[in-house]
Amino acid sequence: MLFSRRNFLASSVSATTALFLTSLDSFALPQQQTNNMNTGFSLKVLATNWGFEGSMDEYCEKVKKEGYDGIEIWWPVEKKDQDELFAALKKYSLEVGFLCAGHESDFDKHFDHFKMMIDAAATNTIQKPLYINCHSGRDYFSFDENRQLIDHTTQLSKKTGIKICHETHRSRMLFAAPVAKQYIEKVPELRITFDVSHWCNVSESLLHDQQRTVDKTLERVDHIHARIGHPEGPQVNDPRAPEWADAVNAHFAWWDKVVEMKKQKGEVLTVLTEFGPMDYMPSLPYTRQPVADQWAINVHMMQTLRKRYA
Repeated sequence: MLFSRRNFLASSVSATTALFLTSLDSFALPQQQTNNMNTGFSLKVLATNWGFEGSMDEYCEKVKKEGYDGIEIWWPVEKKDQDELFAALKKYSLEVGFLCAGHESDFDKHFDHFKMMIDAAATNTIQKPLYINCHSGRDYFSFDENRQLIDHTTQLSKKTGIKICHETHRSRMLFAAPVAKQYIEKVPELRITFDVSHWCNVSESLLHDQQRTVDKTLERVDHIHARIGHPEGPQVNDPRAPEWADAVNAHFAWWDKVVEMKKQKGEVLTVLTEFGPMDYMPSLPYTRQPVADQWAINVHMMQTLRKRYA
């Protein structure tokens, strides 16, 4: 019986996935409560629209059905896109966190674009965001240039009461742990979105030799991007696979510390499940078929986080 190449590849992926022993299962148990926990703590888990190809209404309907608290999305510059977004958020009773950035290589133009975007997101009169996450600056901007973005967001946060965080992201200001350390030491107002998967990739390690810097970083974290990275990339193909246990263990150990601090302070912690589509998600050669289901992984991660922390 003839069997097509595509069907063979699809069957092989399904069979392999079925054999996975979920390394996340050990984390889907409630974390031990501490005696000094403040009852004001709460966990809000948000979904990404990265890779979703449907309409905003379809996306928000699916997010709500899965049990997320809200979404994280780039601030829409166009009025029609803003109207569509806010209508869907209201319809499905979802909260929102906004992404903002500059993209220009010239600093002055970059800074102007960044200010325009983040000012609009923070002062919109329709729905106050839970937070604003910044893809801040560039890795090739100077310290003083990048610091101007932090200073602007500090003043904007004080003015609006919105948490504004700067992401540990490749190509951006906080692209590596040793670089971020300089900002943490010199800018006490800096608040961080902790996407440590990038740092693992940049350093080609699980940061065991930089734990002191990581610990200092964790004290500044207000928002987490819950993606599992590894020494050779920012995203494992499927965190449920047993071969990624070391990476999964390392990431949860870092997140556990953040949750512990938030529980002691009685603060809200927001988390985005951010496993991405291709090319973050590896694919089979020739077919561009992803090796795992991005949406299912993110939902599984959301459920695991809730069971462990909420």
